[in-house]
Amino acid sequence: MADPSLSPSAPERFATERRARPRAPFRQNRRAHERVTILGQPMDLVKPEEVLHHIQQAVRQGAKSLIANHNLHSLYLMQKRPELGAFYEKADLIEVDSTPLLAFSRALGLHSRGFHRCTYLDWRDHFWSVANREGWRVLSVGGAPGVGDEAARRLKLRYPDADIAIHHGFFDARPGSSENAAVLDRITAFQPHILFVGMGMPRQELWIAENFERLPDCVILSVGAAFDYEAGVQSAAPRWMGRAGIEWAYRLLHDPKRLFVRYCVEPWTLLPLALRDIRQARGRNR
Repeated sequence: MADPSLSPSAPERFATERRARPRAPFRQNRRAHERVTILGQPMDLVKPEEVLHHIQQAVRQGAKSLIANHNLHSLYLMQKRPELGAFYEKADLIEVDSTPLLAFSRALGLHSRGFHRCTYLDWRDHFWSVANREGWRVLSVGGAPGVGDEAARRLKLRYPDADIAIHHGFFDARPGSSENAAVLDRITAFQPHILFVGMGMPRQELWIAENFERLPDCVILSVGAAFDYEAGVQSAAPRWMGRAGIEWAYRLLHDPKRLFVRYCVEPWTLLPLALRDIRQARGRNR
């Protein structure tokens, strides 16, 4: 029997195997046609590898960079909460977190493909591998008390060289409140390379927009329930379901009370915007 002491530890073995895998080639420069407008809002057609390249570049440069995402729910909220526009205007990169959106844009003649669907779950393994290798400081704001701590504990087992800090999302987030000021002071003191904000949409986006100027230079991402997934509080759908465009069905099955309106009612409110896009596409093709 092999001597266990000669086998690499689990974190070391995982990191080595992760880096040993050949990565698919990807372009490191953006093209004009990859910033598209769908249902009235700008979005970027990017692969997960391109998102990670953008993050790494920003960290190396010590730049402040905001990465956002759009899906059908966010487009619905844009109609109800126009102040969300301030958040998306600050974003350097806007991921498309919706297979139906990509299919619709392709039908309009845009250069979208299924691999352009991009969200935290699509690039998290690559992200944490890089964070571990580079020793990034990663701060997450969001989740219920204790959830982030459990997520950090689990992540540290696999990525021991990443410096992970946590603050729950149950605080008075109003500008000027003492609790909000304390959270901002904590972020400034930690000086993260990466700031994850996961307080649910639209609260996380509005909080980032309202406090953007007070945040230190780092990469800022709105990530929803990312750390709930890492802590095991929520079950993430298998990634093949995301690529197939049916992740919504998995989530609806697991949380029908909260998600029925989001997945079965809200998309219909976007029909006028879709019809407008179709008319414009037909006009371009004449």
